[in-house]
Amino acid sequence: MLLQRLSLCAGLPLSPRTQRTTIFPRLAKALTQVSLARANSNSFAHRGELRKAKRIVVKLGSAVVTRGDECGLALGRLASVVEQVAMLQNQGREMMIVTSGAVAFGKQRLRHEILLSQSVRQALHSGQNQIKDMSVPVLEARACAAAGQSGLMALYEAMFTQYSTCTAQVLVTNLDFHDDQKRRNLNSTLQELLRMNIVPIINTNDAVVPPPEPNSDLQGVISIKDNDSLAARLAVEMKADLLIALSDVEGLYDSPPGTDDAKLIDIFYPGDQLSITYGTKSRVGIGGMEAKVKAALWALQGGTSVVIANGTHPKVTGHVITDIVEGKKVGTFFSEVKPAGPTVEQQTEMARNSGRTLAALHPDQRGEIICHLADLLVEKKEEILAANKMDMDLAVNAGQLSSALLNRLSLSPAKLNSLAIGLRQIALASQDSVGRVLRRTRVAHNLELEQITVPIGVLLVIFEARPDCLPQVSALAIASGNALLAKGGKEAANTNRILHELTQEALDIHWVREAVQLVSTREEVEDLCRLDEMIDLIIPRGSSQLVRNIQNAAKGIPVLGHSEGICHVYIDSEAAIDKVIKIVRDSKCDYPAACNAMETLLVHRDILRTPLFDQIIDMLRTEQVKIHAGPRFASYLTFSPSEVKSLRTEYGDLECCIEVVDSMQEAIHHIHRYGSSHTDVIVTENEDTAERFLQQLDSACVFWNASSRFADGYRFGLGAEVGISTARIHARGPVGLEGLLTTKWVLRGDGHTAADFSEQGTMKYLHENMPVTQPQPRQIAAQSEE
Repeated sequence: MLLQRLSLCAGLPLSPRTQRTTIFPRLAKALTQVSLARANSNSFAHRGELRKAKRIVVKLGSAVVTRGDECGLALGRLASVVEQVAMLQNQGREMMIVTSGAVAFGKQRLRHEILLSQSVRQALHSGQNQIKDMSVPVLEARACAAAGQSGLMALYEAMFTQYSTCTAQVLVTNLDFHDDQKRRNLNSTLQELLRMNIVPIINTNDAVVPPPEPNSDLQGVISIKDNDSLAARLAVEMKADLLIALSDVEGLYDSPPGTDDAKLIDIFYPGDQLSITYGTKSRVGIGGMEAKVKAALWALQGGTSVVIANGTHPKVTGHVITDIVEGKKVGTFFSEVKPAGPTVEQQTEMARNSGRTLAALHPDQRGEIICHLADLLVEKKEEILAANKMDMDLAVNAGQLSSALLNRLSLSPAKLNSLAIGLRQIALASQDSVGRVLRRTRVAHNLELEQITVPIGVLLVIFEARPDCLPQVSALAIASGNALLAKGGKEAANTNRILHELTQEALDIHWVREAVQLVSTREEVEDLCRLDEMIDLIIPRGSSQLVRNIQNAAKGIPVLGHSEGICHVYIDSEAAIDKVIKIVRDSKCDYPAACNAMETLLVHRDILRTPLFDQIIDMLRTEQVKIHAGPRFASYLTFSPSEVKSLRTEYGDLECCIEVVDSMQEAIHHIHRYGSSHTDVIVTENEDTAERFLQQLDSACVFWNASSRFADGYRFGLGAEVGISTARIHARGPVGLEGLLTTKWVLRGDGHTAADFSEQGTMKYLHENMPVTQPQPRQIAAQSEE
């Protein structure tokens, strides 16, 4: 029957399983090439390489497969695992499952049979009154396994059938691996199953397996004591690329999970096991984390990459396997290649600790750091420009960056001088930033309350090909006493590296070198956004797509920024010709890729077919601006430009939309409907119209007779900005130093208690506002190198 079943599975020409060489031809071919290339190589060094895994073993621990009462299977979790395995199988990968669950499934069946048998016997001999006194004897594990194997396999087969995927059961014991002939036969069987696109379901034959012998690993070969060791042994024997071990914990911790100081280990290296302690075993199963680590290290030594992750969490079970294969930061990844520098978690911890020292410095000391950085930008400009030239040459040769991004990537002596000037402005502004008293209230006699400014904490700033962003945001972070994690684009790697070195050199004059960290590891942006317990605010600087991706990924961390810059310029019927031409030209043509560039030009209906309108069109054509007609504007024209596909479009180039409105009120309605609340402009000589526009329009920046390009921190006198925010809370518009501060309340009393103010108390609330006078900053004694 098994041979007939295998032949049937191999002969399904129309199923998705057998069509995957046509559905995913490129992926299947690429995976095959990777598998052949890695046949005799080491394990993957980085998580991102797991996407290349061709042959994958998924080990399902007892805690994953069984229910909480240990009698029966967790069908929901099992179904999600099957769905993920089937999907990966249909992508052209070779999937194998090492599963637990036979004992639990058998225990459920035997308990049911025993209770039913007892119920019948008692009904025949004693009547129904003793049914409540029935008890189930202790069930022997081997008997449970024998009763449960067939049901477990039938369940797997039924589930995989829903995805047109065939399965085959393989039961093994330790002896099958010790006997050379049996091991060759097992290998041959599994290879043939994989060749026929069948998923092998493998388990130890617990009905006959003897108890595990302690210290039975001989000559470097791991013995089969549990499914952890079975999965590791199988993965090495079959030259698997990846072993995914799912359990009921998130991964490996540096101390027992649940303790106060326990931290999840992202990457585990051979030799690190001496620095950790293990907790108790899971509620079911015969292994434990120590057994998993031992099995994982043995598999890693054999050339198989390993990830230990949680397969029971309801929020991640449905995609935990696919997330691991996609290289996402899930669980603990075992790697033989230890990076030279610290992990991003360690960098964040160092930045936070050093940032607290930075916040406690005297304002003059923070200002000295920023001024020293400004001096270094000028003194070391030759080294900076040389590094930038390397990045530019690589970018030009790659040919993947647009002209606008190349312009952002490029640095010049003029840019560096301008940066230095901006940094010195920030240094001056930093004198009264941290610790400034915003409000002082006398709550009662000798009980005074203050609200003061404090740093936010740890900032994560993610920017694309903009190396000048690094010294700007570093200076703002230093001025506001915040720690900083900077994640720059790979296009500017050389420039970012030297700019970060100069930043740390400046910080070192007051021994806070670690307060600014450059994340240069292979961390994905999505993984960084998951560090919600370590990062307090994310600030993206880049394309609208980058900002949207970060906003979607950062579930637990606030994001300060804007996803789109759809800026409008409205030309009122009472606008002056000379102002209109200047403002429209500057708003659109000065820097079309900027987020504060005009994207839609709204024109009052009375201006159509006037010399003013003709001059606007002639100017845009002279500047080679491509015009898209809005629906109403197109209706006025016999031969119109290309009609706009969407009125909510950020072109980021020499393109814009022109639309007609009947009034200023209609212009406001249009902007509220299609704008992005970034920057919007009115051009008019009517002061009343302008004031109503400024008051009623709900955007972060609203201008009257001024270019939209003024929406910039430098032009606002902020020295520099970390970005422009369209959020409704906290900072809005160009965000400079003030936007990187929050507040805390400080209460100074003299033994006061809340009971003093109760009905029986003797004190009364005064709530008197007191004058706000800024205290002299506390001088911090200079630290010595000794």
